[in-house]
Amino acid sequence: MCTAATYKTKNFYFGRTLDYGFSYHESVTVTPRNFPFRFRKVEDPRSHYAIIGMATLSEDYPLYYDATNEKGLSMAGLNFPGYADYKAPETGKDNVASFEMIPWILGQCDTVQDARRLLARINVVNIGFSEKYPPSPLHWIISDREESITVESLKDGLKIYDNPVGILTNNPPFDYQMFYLNNFRYVSPETPDNLFCKDLPLELYSRGMGGMGLPGDLSSASRFVRAAFTKLNSLSGDSESESISQFFHILGSVSQARGTVHLENGEYVTTIYTSCCNTDKGIYYYKTYENSQITGVDMHKENLDGDRPISYALITGQQIRMQNTPQ
Repeated sequence: MCTAATYKTKNFYFGRTLDYGFSYHESVTVTPRNFPFRFRKVEDPRSHYAIIGMATLSEDYPLYYDATNEKGLSMAGLNFPGYADYKAPETGKDNVASFEMIPWILGQCDTVQDARRLLARINVVNIGFSEKYPPSPLHWIISDREESITVESLKDGLKIYDNPVGILTNNPPFDYQMFYLNNFRYVSPETPDNLFCKDLPLELYSRGMGGMGLPGDLSSASRFVRAAFTKLNSLSGDSESESISQFFHILGSVSQARGTVHLENGEYVTTIYTSCCNTDKGIYYYKTYENSQITGVDMHKENLDGDRPISYALITGQQIRMQNTPQ
């Protein structure tokens, strides 16, 4: 249960929530240009673009959840159970495993248009990283400052959808999610007129009544609607501080508090982290469930010509500044 979003002011921003029952010890990870990515069924690149994002490092290999490359192209994989369908390797195709999709695309593409050309040859294959990390059922959002697309490997093949709202959640498939928005044409940030009956003196008793009917539950379809409404009506200044603050407010509209969604094994869904990457500057910001302070990692302060991933463990403890305590 996750939500990804894009946002543009002077710069372009991309990020997501990771909503899950437990952490895989993810960290902010920079993969430099000369790290030797090993792909299972396609030829390994001699070099690739540098990448920053959130990943679990396993056997020194970055398993990215969301990432941005040095050209500003961004990508995230979100849970898509019951619909994701991975294939057997196929001759004449680029046979890419689901865990390889982010480095395969971001390692060699500058733009969404480049990604479209690469996707025309891709066959997402049913190969896991290891016994510990079997194939995860995913679909993906790929974005640059000009456009976004959603990519889904379904039983009837690979689907590539234009994503005009720049939002992705989980189930059902993306075309159904977009159609679902038709049910909320009447929702507005403006003060509503009385359309019920002109002869009844119906009163406006609160601000925000134009948003009545906006779904408030935590299902993926409802989060898609609410995140799209919040993002598409958001107003922000162009400064970095205003932009990232607004981005975290957008994803805050779908944040999940511990205890509000129960899992079958007795665990609870929480928003483990929320990210926001300035894709123009290569700065990856994040907050965690326990730590609401924004923390940043700048990829361009690392050696991007190196051959080893650089990893920063998440700061998860709450950071509180006491305003009336002597420094």
